[in-house]
Amino acid sequence: MTTLPLTRHLPRALRHLWLDAADARRLLPAEALARLEAAVQASEARHLGELRLCVEAGLPWGALRQGLNARQRALDLFSALRVWDTAHNNGVLIYLLLADQRIEVVADRGVSAHVPPETWQALADRLGAALRQGQPEPGLLAAIAQVSDLLRQHHPAPQGLPRPNELPDAVVLI
Repeated sequence: MTTLPLTRHLPRALRHLWLDAADARRLLPAEALARLEAAVQASEARHLGELRLCVEAGLPWGALRQGLNARQRALDLFSALRVWDTAHNNGVLIYLLLADQRIEVVADRGVSAHVPPETWQALADRLGAALRQGQPEPGLLAAIAQVSDLLRQHHPAPQGLPRPNELPDAVVLI
């Protein structure tokens, strides 16, 4: 990765440095976060997969200096949030980068082996449309439902056995 000259990318850098976690909290207030967390819990009760939601207002300075884009940052957070570290390699991260108005879906190899990239792009496009319409919570709830359906199809929970929860269900706001 090369370091980008900030003068050429100054508008983007300023947008990222201007936004912070308070902007993410305005997009998703505490009540919405609680409903999203409950939706993730209900989803995970029906399959063996793990789902994480992460909303980042703007990239940190170091990521901007490196010239990271939303996909690269999502991959970094996929690792940092340990979404990759599930017993069946079936974690999914839905990542929103508010400053760039980008959505990335990262699926571990146990899921991506069954679900084509076009499916994830369609999910991101629908979520993006909901965000543009000022409907972040309904858009995220629909995305959770779609991921849940895919995980139930490819990684169903065994009947009668308790399902371990390998990752926190809370939405990550950065």
